[in-house]
Amino acid sequence: MRNAKDRRPESFRPFDQLDLQTPVGHVGTDNCWRERRQRILKMARVYDSLDEIIAGAKANTMSLAIFKPSQILDFVWKAEDREWPTDKVIQLQNAANQPDLFTDNAWRDTFKIVNRLPYSFSYRFKDANGRKSNLQIIDWETGALYWNCLHDADGDEQQALKKVRQKYMDEFLKTDLHFFMGTLFQFHSVSPNPWLIVGVLPIPFEKQIDLFDC
Repeated sequence: MRNAKDRRPESFRPFDQLDLQTPVGHVGTDNCWRERRQRILKMARVYDSLDEIIAGAKANTMSLAIFKPSQILDFVWKAEDREWPTDKVIQLQNAANQPDLFTDNAWRDTFKIVNRLPYSFSYRFKDANGRKSNLQIIDWETGALYWNCLHDADGDEQQALKKVRQKYMDEFLKTDLHFFMGTLFQFHSVSPNPWLIVGVLPIPFEKQIDLFDC
C-alpha cells in the first residue's frame, strides 16, 4: 500500500501489520550464503556509481539501492549529543498516547524511549569511478554492537569503539561487502547526496567452481 505521506518511489505501508509477524520461510547461510546472494545480489541491480544513484534520487525514481563500494578507505565515528531533544521526546510521548483507529496500536503498550547512541558511525569509501564519499551508517545493528561492546568493556567507550571498528574494518573487509542504501524523506531530492547506509551486507565471496571436481 502506498504511503500517501511520503512521495519516495519505494515508500509503502503494509496492509496489515500483523502479517509481518508471520514467518513465511527461511533463507540460510549454507554454501557461502548462496541463496542470499541469489535473492539479493542476482535478482536486483547492484550499483557501483554514486553519481547514478544521486541522479536517481533527484529524479525521484529511486530511494533504495544495493551498492558495491570499489574500495573502503576507513571506518570512523563522531561524538553526538547524548540526550534526545526535549521537544522531540514530548512529540514521541504524545504520539504514543494517541491511538490510531486505522492501524495496530499494540506497540503503544510497550513503547519506551531508548538511550541515545552517543556516537555516529560512517564508512569512507570510493565508488567505481574513483569518487570518494563519507556516508553515515544508520543500521540499528551498528548501535546494538556498540552497546554490547560497551557492556563487555565494562563501560570503557574507547575500547568499545575499537571493537566496533574491528568488526566493520578487520572482519567485514575480508568479505564481499555491499551496502543497503536509502534516502531520508526530508533530503530525498534536494541534498547534494541524500543517501545513507541503512544496512551492510558482509557476504562471503562467491566460490569458484572447479570443473575437475564436477
